[in-house]
Amino acid sequence: MSISLDKKTGINLKKGSSISLEKGGKKLEQVCIGLNWGIIEKKQFFGLLKERESVDLDGSVTMFDRQGNMIDTVYYRKLQSDDLAIKHSGDDRIGDSAGDDDLDNEVIEINLNLVRDDVAQIVFYLNSYKGQSFSTIPYSKIRIFEGSRRNVVEVFATFNLSAEASFAGKISMIMGKLVRQGQTWEFKAIGDAIAVKGINETIAVIQKSYLS
Repeated sequence: MSISLDKKTGINLKKGSSISLEKGGKKLEQVCIGLNWGIIEKKQFFGLLKERESVDLDGSVTMFDRQGNMIDTVYYRKLQSDDLAIKHSGDDRIGDSAGDDDLDNEVIEINLNLVRDDVAQIVFYLNSYKGQSFSTIPYSKIRIFEGSRRNVVEVFATFNLSAEASFAGKISMIMGKLVRQGQTWEFKAIGDAIAVKGINETIAVIQKSYLS
């Protein structure tokens, strides 16, 4: 599932930065997190030819209470949260095959009004299903927009990560999180690659190091 974001791109977030999910002083109700990534290109025969390798990243989201306990996880095998607040568009197993096409490979829709009251933080992350290191994946992106995957109202922010040597051997990426702030929500950009593989292991790292 892909969606073209032809509205304005919003602000470009950096690691550690945040943005309040409000519009005109009013809290947003329906927001989406779009996830996008590129395939791996390897040069062969002295750079004359390129071999393209598909990238199967699994975008997931886990809800935690104020004590750091896991409440629910939405991922490619469970496309909707128990409270019906979060919906996943489905699994993309390839990535951008022809360069950055400005399309989201996976979209996570969130109705903030339906999120259960004991949820304090909602964390978004990527797991490399085939164990491909984030040092070789050319880019991974997240963007926050108002509306739904079929109706983009306005893009509020983007957060782009490029391949870095420091990501070598790291096959999961904690992208960011939504934090409840009274009656509203704030998105905080994280962008940390970690060495563990799989959803359960990633959740354990989040509980240990990424919940405030």
